[in-house]
Amino acid sequence: MALKSWVVSANDPQTDFPLANLPYGVFRHQHSQRIGVAIGEQILDLGACASENLLAPLAAEIIDACTASVLSPLMAFGPEAWTMLRLRISELLSADHASDDTLHRVASALVPMREVEMQTPVQIGDYTDFYASIHHATRVGKLFRPDNPLLPNYKYVPIGYHGRASSIVVSGNEVRRPSGQIKPSLGAEPSFGPSRSLDYELEVGMFIGAGNSLGMPIPIDEAEQHIFGLCLVNDWSARDIQSWESQPLGPFLAKNFATTISPWIIPLEALAPYRVPVSARPEGDPVPLPYLVSSAAKGAIDLTLEVSLQSSQMRESNIPPMRVSRGNMRDLYWSIAQLVTHHASNGCNLRPGDLLATGTISGPAEGSEGCLLEMKHRAEPLRMPNGESRVFLEDGDQVTFLAFTQREGLPRIGFGECTGMIIAAV
Repeated sequence: MALKSWVVSANDPQTDFPLANLPYGVFRHQHSQRIGVAIGEQILDLGACASENLLAPLAAEIIDACTASVLSPLMAFGPEAWTMLRLRISELLSADHASDDTLHRVASALVPMREVEMQTPVQIGDYTDFYASIHHATRVGKLFRPDNPLLPNYKYVPIGYHGRASSIVVSGNEVRRPSGQIKPSLGAEPSFGPSRSLDYELEVGMFIGAGNSLGMPIPIDEAEQHIFGLCLVNDWSARDIQSWESQPLGPFLAKNFATTISPWIIPLEALAPYRVPVSARPEGDPVPLPYLVSSAAKGAIDLTLEVSLQSSQMRESNIPPMRVSRGNMRDLYWSIAQLVTHHASNGCNLRPGDLLATGTISGPAEGSEGCLLEMKHRAEPLRMPNGESRVFLEDGDQVTFLAFTQREGLPRIGFGECTGMIIAAV
């Protein structure tokens, strides 16, 4: 049975942020940047809680980390500290535990979400993007290699590339169309100009908490202890720039101009009841190498992912966003633990606040594609409610990602929005 909070909006069955969620974020309010926890339509200001001595049962260094302006110091403590803090916050917000005196003091630390501006939650040091969806890799591969869509290493090694941390922005920021070298398929020479094939990529991000020392790998059964929580990621991609520059070293300027993340980091503890076994590999696929084999029975997450699109014409006509696709994180070929372990398998040191993304998440069925490029296999372009069509994104288009998980007898856990609108190139 779902726990109830004295914060009324947290008990709405459709809220993203019930008492069972308690995601962390960083917000700006009255010229101050603070760490907060989402609860219904409110944010619990952890710095204010520390000032009111409401976190007193916790160690002084954990309380001090709650007063910082970013989450990185708190993330560095590791799972034991995260669990203790989560339990204390749950006590403060639970309808069963709060005394009248405590309730009054905690209420003074609540800030309405509508009054704040969300910030990037950590100072991201490094960003790595993977390619963990076999359905995405196969659809894209067929566009270029119809008879051999997957390269020989795909089923053995989690493929990834190092992205650009400096251009990661939080949901709500505009995204400027990039320019770059483009070589038309029939053109003899490339030219420089705005991308004409701008795309989104639906992904889930993992924020690293406690890291590992340089030279020391992370065993697969310890990998999730290094994950502070998850968010949504839109790895915007300029497909025409990408197809020309990726030979032979892979993504570069086609990817590093902007990446949008959702502002709330969902703790893995909140998602524990919604874990499921990883998808069974097709018969004949190789078994992962031993360092990538986990003893965990449930390595995947039953997380529904949705993409919606709204053009500028739709906004002007008050036409709501159109849902473009719906997929599920459980369809990934490689688990989040495998991604972390493989990243550190050569001794690479991960640090608090590093962001790892899954790569585009797609399912096997039509309608579960995680990007527009994959939809090129369809007979018709994407049709909008007002008669417009899309092959790739146009200026003024707004893309929104949503994610949620729900199970009978358990509350709905949501991620909030990951939204960005395309504006014209310089």
